[in-house]
Amino acid sequence: MAHPQVVEHTAEARLSVNRTGLWLFILSESFLFGAALSSRYYLQGVERPPELNQLLGLGITLVLLTSSLTAYRAERAAVHGQLPGLIRNLVATVGLGLLFMVGVVIEWYEAFHYFPPSTAYGTIFLTTTGLHGFHVLTGIVALTFILFLGRDGRFTGGNFWPVEGAVKYWHFVDVAWVFIYPTLYLVQ
Repeated sequence: MAHPQVVEHTAEARLSVNRTGLWLFILSESFLFGAALSSRYYLQGVERPPELNQLLGLGITLVLLTSSLTAYRAERAAVHGQLPGLIRNLVATVGLGLLFMVGVVIEWYEAFHYFPPSTAYGTIFLTTTGLHGFHVLTGIVALTFILFLGRDGRFTGGNFWPVEGAVKYWHFVDVAWVFIYPTLYLVQ
């Protein structure tokens, strides 16, 4: 009976597999968001309700874009072994993500009042922002988990893949919003 050979994976090979897996996941999620965004044009054309809160949409967009900067700074701090910078920037990113979610809750409250799910735009708006909000929430959970692990200095010894992975996912969520915002708020 032959024994299967045990293949040892180097840290570099594991990192390559992790990165490839994350990019494939992000690609698959991009198709999901693409389908949601294209349904807006198929079902509603370029019309949007005049009651749409443009100022709120712009505000939460700026909050989310700022969170991308703090996420990047957290990753750079991990790479350079700067624990205080990692923690400070992860806390800021999570805080900005939570602020974005508060904006989404306000946005949904207004949406149910002005364009409920029984309308085409309401369905599109609530589905797309809900899908994105779920991704923001999972990003907040991932970053919070990384924050708690990072407080012990876990990612300052050269193994910062978990920080990199969570931050890349957060950037994906931000980029998705960069397409969602104009599609829902600006196109007319």
